[in-house]
Amino acid sequence: MQPYDMKELEERVILVGVQESFSEDVEESLDELAELCETAGALVVGRVIQNREKIHPGTYVGKGKIEEIALLMEELGATGIVCDDELSPAQLNNLEKELDCKVMDRTLIILDIFAARANTSEGNIQVELAQLRYRAARLVGLRNSLSRLGGGIGTRGPGEKKLEIDRRLIKDRIAQLNRELKEVRQHRDITRAQREKNQMPVAAIVGYTNAGKSTLINTLTNAGVLEEDKLFATLDPTTRVLELSGRQQILVTDTVGFIRKLPHHLIEAFKSTLEEAKYADYILHVVDASNPQAELQMHTVYETLRELGATGKKIITLLNKQDQVQGEALRDFRADYTVKCSARTGEGLEELKDVLVKLLAESQIYLEELYTYKEAGKIQIIREYGSLLSEEYREDGIFVKARVPAEIFVSVMPKSHK
Repeated sequence: MQPYDMKELEERVILVGVQESFSEDVEESLDELAELCETAGALVVGRVIQNREKIHPGTYVGKGKIEEIALLMEELGATGIVCDDELSPAQLNNLEKELDCKVMDRTLIILDIFAARANTSEGNIQVELAQLRYRAARLVGLRNSLSRLGGGIGTRGPGEKKLEIDRRLIKDRIAQLNRELKEVRQHRDITRAQREKNQMPVAAIVGYTNAGKSTLINTLTNAGVLEEDKLFATLDPTTRVLELSGRQQILVTDTVGFIRKLPHHLIEAFKSTLEEAKYADYILHVVDASNPQAELQMHTVYETLRELGATGKKIITLLNKQDQVQGEALRDFRADYTVKCSARTGEGLEELKDVLVKLLAESQIYLEELYTYKEAGKIQIIREYGSLLSEEYREDGIFVKARVPAEIFVSVMPKSHK
């Protein structure tokens, strides 16, 4: 008898959500969860929602609803369930016992997608760290639940081989990964410090997952980042130089997409990547303006930025996918500037560049100075880090009109002014 190839077994899942009093619409949240499951490779065959004052502490949903789920699973041939919130170890164990099937939650699905998408050593370390922290608390339940199908969601990525090891080994592995991540973060800090030394301003691209961040950085800079109409298509940050008018340059850096109910394990593990937003000079907030959930997604992004301490910065909100927008125009009252655009067609991107030039001018000092020919090196520094508006060659020297960052203003002044 041939053993089954477990990888070929299709995961057929039922989504389970709880509509609590005064909480956001669970139907919309389950729509997003369905998209997450699809990205992870599962087939959603049904959904169950329970209206409760609050989530059941022991089993997530009530006993009657568990019986309903069991009947539905049999009817639809489902192999497991996916709950819309992160389950506690007790909830996971109890549901697994009651339903005798594979039990997953939103966090596990997101971790699984991250495991499949991470390409760099930093990304792999961050994902494994988040997986192990999640699994350490749920070792018994997960061992039972995930062994039922042998493979599939929850068993991908660098953390897979660690599932059957005990807590002590997990603790040791977490310590080792933390050491490795510390080294990676030190390297990232050095790169960041080098950027600051070079005086080049940085704009961090943030936004809800699948809002069009990768398409934007590709259209602006020809970065060649993977573009897919999937959640979390890109995990690893990309930094490129964007050329602006007046020979000015700005660094644009992509960040991992945000999502509602973003697991705390992931925010912690991906802190060094997400912190690109914290240390940037400007925030480019990309919004999928064609999405019916756009306002809620904007709120999620602002909340995540607040959690990261990335506040008090100039924000340009890009209302993206204008080529697909129907209905009322979206607004963002929290942004300093709003630009309607389509990263795919290029519509509105010249306006974005104009806004960036304006912001750079606000942070620079205007000067009109005469430099001796011996001081031509200072003009080169202005050309490199500021905006050289004009230069006029005269008998007694070079007359320059320029804008320069405040940090280098004193160092580029001619000797006649010192």
